[in-house]
Amino acid sequence: MNWRKAIVLWFQDKVEVLEFHTVTVASPNQTFRLPAVMRLKQYIRPYLSLSVRLSRQNIFLRDNHTCQYCYKKFTEKKLTIDHVVPLSKGGRHEWTNVVTACSKCNNIKGDKSPERANLKLLTRPEKPRWLPNRDLDLDGNRLPIAWRPYLAAR
Repeated sequence: MNWRKAIVLWFQDKVEVLEFHTVTVASPNQTFRLPAVMRLKQYIRPYLSLSVRLSRQNIFLRDNHTCQYCYKKFTEKKLTIDHVVPLSKGGRHEWTNVVTACSKCNNIKGDKSPERANLKLLTRPEKPRWLPNRDLDLDGNRLPIAWRPYLAAR
């Protein structure tokens, strides 16, 4: 969450601050260190009615930046979106018909079905109920150091 929301939750006594950043923010009367690690004092149920927006970045997140045809991982710049049932063949632009594909596999598939192109999908595309924050890399590349003691061993 952003620092403003963190400060509001702290002032509302809804969280316990476990670690602070060295960065501060100032009001006219006081200076505060920004919270780095917080623990909710009471569980907050997520909004279940919200749905994940269909977007290029969210498709890549769902598919873990992995081409669904050759099963290799790529950077976003080297990935494309493929319609499993091509739009020209009546397919729709929806979660259950779009997958992550590398340019090479997408060109091989063209406007054919995966079967006709002799390609096999890694996973069947489904609408996700949630997606991780795309700015947070839990594999360790961008995991905040202050969080490490509070997460399961990785």
